[in-house]
Amino acid sequence: MGSSRFLVVNGVPCLTQDTPSISTFLQSHSGIPRSLNHPSPISSGAYTTSRTNFNASSLLFWERHLLRLADSTRVLAESCPDLFISQRTRTTLLSSSSSSCWDFVLRPLVTDSLRAGFRSVLIEQQDGGRSDGEELAVTTLICGNGGPPMGLDVYVHFGIYVPPVFGGTENSAHLAVVGCGRDVARAKWSEWVRTRKCLEKLRPPLATELLLSNDGDRILEGSITNFFVVCHREMDSATGDPYDCKSRHSFEVQTAPISDGILPGVVRQLVIEICSSKGIPFREVAPSWSSRKSWKEAFITNSLRLVQHVETILVPNSWKHLQSKMWNEVSWEEKKFEGPGLITTEIQKQIMERAGIEGYPLSHFL
Repeated sequence: MGSSRFLVVNGVPCLTQDTPSISTFLQSHSGIPRSLNHPSPISSGAYTTSRTNFNASSLLFWERHLLRLADSTRVLAESCPDLFISQRTRTTLLSSSSSSCWDFVLRPLVTDSLRAGFRSVLIEQQDGGRSDGEELAVTTLICGNGGPPMGLDVYVHFGIYVPPVFGGTENSAHLAVVGCGRDVARAKWSEWVRTRKCLEKLRPPLATELLLSNDGDRILEGSITNFFVVCHREMDSATGDPYDCKSRHSFEVQTAPISDGILPGVVRQLVIEICSSKGIPFREVAPSWSSRKSWKEAFITNSLRLVQHVETILVPNSWKHLQSKMWNEVSWEEKKFEGPGLITTEIQKQIMERAGIEGYPLSHFL
């Protein structure tokens, strides 16, 4: 491997010492021109990011990621068919509305690149190229190229990732609501990486993640995460009796529904399944800033961090002309939380247990 990052393209490792960071790599596949001499943009595409677990011995929730990658590709093929410029691809795949057809095509192509990449990882491990506690972030990108196979390019980017320890103020999230929801939200699209850079001018100095809202009240998701709040229900609606504040049934987990225009995250779906199986009240509704007094906990999820508790949320006092301002020209309101909380901690525990069950052994790629 020779560095902390490397790239595999269509099953062939790129033997270079200057593989870009994943953010830079995805930006180069988001409608940005190759160079002044080559003004036509590199094709953007669908992507998914997972990471290894247990000292790089398994890939987290990989089956779920493959299915999401196939679905994102299908959505982009339907909504932005010019991304897939091969006539063969259009006639054989774009006529299908089934994600399973895309999965059938993509799975062997992606597996070939993962196999080549993880073989390089094992060689690097034998040479002492990775420290204890380090995992691998693995991002797979599907682009149209007009040629074989099936008019698609498969890129797999590998990078070192150190998972944060859950809990503690040093590992908490500080959020700020700064902009509107994404386009083609059902697809994880590399074009969003470029778009979200436009939000950076509104990022307060201590904010670790940016939240999206179309009206400044109903919060949709984060720029790279899904967003949840835990609301304390004061009274039992059936009996009128006060809830037991130490019981999980006295709380309700809320997150915006897919129909509001958010990304259907892999870990987001796991949270829904866990709440259902553990009897934790759950509702798909965009958390409303105007109801923040009922918020007792908040957390964000994605496939690298898994679950991260929120310590602070900043929201502009006024949504008017927000996009024309810088962060220091905005008056902010703040909501604070104390620690991960009962429900957030339980969900994090359950997701870690699922990670052990649904980890995809790297030995399957060899």
